[in-house]
Amino acid sequence: MGTGQAVHIVDVDVREVWKRLKEEPTAVLIDVRTRAEWAYVGLPDLSSIGKRPFLIEWQTFPDNRVNPEFVERLSEMLEVAGIDKQAELFFLCRSGGRSKRAAQAMAEAGSTACRNVADGFEGPLDAERHRGRTAGWKAAGLPWAQG
Repeated sequence: MGTGQAVHIVDVDVREVWKRLKEEPTAVLIDVRTRAEWAYVGLPDLSSIGKRPFLIEWQTFPDNRVNPEFVERLSEMLEVAGIDKQAELFFLCRSGGRSKRAAQAMAEAGSTACRNVADGFEGPLDAERHRGRTAGWKAAGLPWAQG
């Protein structure tokens, strides 16, 4: 399946991700956070550009184990949607760590344009220990909706 070699995953700023999602018909946003995060924190809203994010957990909630079926299930989702292995895939999590690992897994499985969404949906903690204010999808004012 994979080559066993690490592939470098590029971090892309959230505003650039939004631009590419709007301009490139085959570009896909893949939200790899947990079901709890989707429900309680919110989801990117791509409806204004005629798209929807693909939702698949990289780590399962509540046990935090890496989803052993991640690559297989996401590959099936993309195939059903008619998305080929050359399409640009943008992986999103809370702040950019899990999504980078998920992008790495898909790149090793043969997807050629896996990207990490820099700072994720909520970004890092600010001085008051809150997320979503200094960087990431929410802080950039990109469309989102409560799950």
